[in-house]
Amino acid sequence: MLYSMTGFGKATAEIAGKKVTVEVKSLNSKQADIAVRMPSSLREHELAMRTRVAETLLRGKIDLTITVESTAAEALQTINVAALKAYKEQLERLGDELGIDTPSGTEWYTLLMRFPDSMKTETVSDADDSEVKAAMKALDEALGSLTAHRRAEGEKLEDFFAERVKRIADRLAEVPKYEGERVQRVRERMEEGLTNISGIDFDRSRLEQELFFYIEKFDITEEKQRLAQHLKYFIETMQADGSQGKKLGFIAQEMGREINTLGSKSNHSELQKLVVMMKDELEQIKEQVLNVM
Repeated sequence: MLYSMTGFGKATAEIAGKKVTVEVKSLNSKQADIAVRMPSSLREHELAMRTRVAETLLRGKIDLTITVESTAAEALQTINVAALKAYKEQLERLGDELGIDTPSGTEWYTLLMRFPDSMKTETVSDADDSEVKAAMKALDEALGSLTAHRRAEGEKLEDFFAERVKRIADRLAEVPKYEGERVQRVRERMEEGLTNISGIDFDRSRLEQELFFYIEKFDITEEKQRLAQHLKYFIETMQADGSQGKKLGFIAQEMGREINTLGSKSNHSELQKLVVMMKDELEQIKEQVLNVM
């Protein structure tokens, strides 16, 4: 079964006076590339959290965001009186120097609250055990949610790949009906070319022998067999457990080699059309394989 590398998970945990929120987002990447944003109070536990994320998600460009909000009324933001007082004094001096009127009454409140640092929050101390446990619990739940999201996207990818592989197989099944005609055309062109050369007599048995060797170079039996095997192996790998993205990418490359060889040996307009259609389906597979974990 497939898992997409794209996903999102969110979870919260509450303890006395605090609410911990964890968000995890992932996109496709060749390896685990983890970016973390968290409060300084939890910073000493970042390595453990990174390890848990890497072990769970394995691959992807991953953004981990942890926020801690206070739910206690006494811990809410408060007005920074000292800063506002300093702003007011500077504005009054500026008004005197420029000879302009300064605000009065409630106008001061409206003006001063627009300044930066008008509100302040108490310095956050190191997280206690309950906060760390809450953060870890929320992290596990968020990772579980993201994994479920990845699996849902993986199911869509499975349907997508199965349909494209079937289309390639259908095109491959059409190849044999043109092979006999292709050989006959090669024979006719060679005989016609020799007939048009006046004054030259040729040994027909030798012509048949040379024609056999020539046509053998354009034989596509092995390419058809290998491509059919690759298509089957792709589906088998897609249905297996574990991270299969890289393996599917390698199989797709091998499929491309066989299709390209079919194209170079086709020597027939209808076969070349089939090859182009197979290439189109394969390119769509390659593009989406990059998003498979």
